[in-house]
Amino acid sequence: MSPAAQCVPWRWLAAGRASRRLVLVVVFVALLLDNMLLTVVVPIVPTFLYTTEYKGANSSVAPAWTEKAPPALKTPPFSSMFSYFDNTTVTVLGSTSAAELAKGMGSSRPPQPPASSPPLPSGCPEGEEFLAQENVRVGLLFASKALIQLLVNPAVGLLTNRIGYHIPMFIGFIIMFLSTVMFAFSGTYTLLFIARALQGIGSSFSSVAGLGMLASVYTDDFERGNAMGIALGGLALGVLIGAPFGSVMYEFVGKSSPFLVLAFLALLDGALQLCILQPSKISPESTKGTPVSTLLRDPYILIAAGALCFSNMGVAMLEPTLPIWMMQTMCSPKWQLGMAFLPASISYLIGTNLFGILANKMGRWLCSLIGMAVVGISLLCVPLAKNIYGLIGPNGGLGFAIGMVDSSMMPIMGYLVDLRHTSVYGNVYAIADVAFCMGFAIGPSTGGAIVRAIGFPWLMVIIGVINIAYAPLCWYLRNPPTKEEKIAILTQECPMQTKSHTAQKTLRDFPLTDDSDVEAENAD
Repeated sequence: MSPAAQCVPWRWLAAGRASRRLVLVVVFVALLLDNMLLTVVVPIVPTFLYTTEYKGANSSVAPAWTEKAPPALKTPPFSSMFSYFDNTTVTVLGSTSAAELAKGMGSSRPPQPPASSPPLPSGCPEGEEFLAQENVRVGLLFASKALIQLLVNPAVGLLTNRIGYHIPMFIGFIIMFLSTVMFAFSGTYTLLFIARALQGIGSSFSSVAGLGMLASVYTDDFERGNAMGIALGGLALGVLIGAPFGSVMYEFVGKSSPFLVLAFLALLDGALQLCILQPSKISPESTKGTPVSTLLRDPYILIAAGALCFSNMGVAMLEPTLPIWMMQTMCSPKWQLGMAFLPASISYLIGTNLFGILANKMGRWLCSLIGMAVVGISLLCVPLAKNIYGLIGPNGGLGFAIGMVDSSMMPIMGYLVDLRHTSVYGNVYAIADVAFCMGFAIGPSTGGAIVRAIGFPWLMVIIGVINIAYAPLCWYLRNPPTKEEKIAILTQECPMQTKSHTAQKTLRDFPLTDDSDVEAENAD
């Protein structure tokens, strides 16, 4: 092979490392896999725990309780029979008829009063009390990822300021791969909890470094908004594919299969990062970024972070509670538990890509205000559904509205830093990710407890009203003051003299001729 042919791959790599679009592709794939793993467990964990813990416990206990029936030729005066209706052993007279047995006659204990609730239809899971407790346990498991991510994010923001974005991005890939493999082979609640928490650490590295990298590469506000919309499209696509993919693979192939597929895709993402990002290269920021404490005192950044938190908290509360509510009220099979989130995912994908462009034209503050109001209305309509088809409208509106908020607030975070602080983005996107994670930490952990206390419909009412009440605060993001305006306010209170220096430069007349450059050099 000629030396020129050998140099072609290296030239392609060099061109790729200088390309902003390939950086966008890397961030897109990282967010895609992170959110596929985030949602693929949503339909799997509730049914997996129900199958392994509730049914497993009952199947091991029931044979010990059941006694052998006496031989048919010898009819003793009394015989014992185990009742699966109320899990009791009844003593029956040998001559008792079937009608008397159905009424509980001949029992050695007083007859039980009839149950107030009608028996569940065929296909509905048993164990109402177990499912009520499972709401809390599944909610805590889902919240563990966001809670760990919430704690790790500030440290990752500081790390990106010191060593750049490439190495944290690759660390996130390694941790995500380990978490995915652990999910595939975990068989107990404790191991699933550890895998979910480990995912939170990897997600923190990937999301903070990825969004900060995009903000530093795309410096123009309009281009940055478009790039953020495309990157959030990767997030949306992961949410879109995750839950239906997990439910179908779990139903027809097995629990480990979706996680092994994700582990293989994560390896491809790692190879892409090695080629494009050069994760061994340390590239700290040239200027010192604004401290996190200073950014947290900025009211405009707090309003944007609150919009991200509360809008995503709604879907975070749905993730652990909606599948169990569907199991109880709709008697849904396993594959429907994930498909219920499909309308929300498709509309979120549409919303992020559409409003990544439109939000800049109509005003990002207005886009987020309308989005939060629609989030609240959609959540109020979720409990009205009687079957899976009744969830299409509310979930579709919910996903579209969250896409409006996310595609507006993520660019606003970078814009506020450019406008009011130093243009270093690691810390501000750590705050954005903290807000996102607070929604996914508070939502599942409190949602399960609220459902157990007052029911699923009231949970939707509470979070829906919160979103509608918060929406008007987005108006304050309409025209935030710039750093120069703050300096002007200070100079009115304490006047000071300012000097400006302009470097002299030879100006050339237009149109330019071929000898223009020569004339400029002679003038110098």
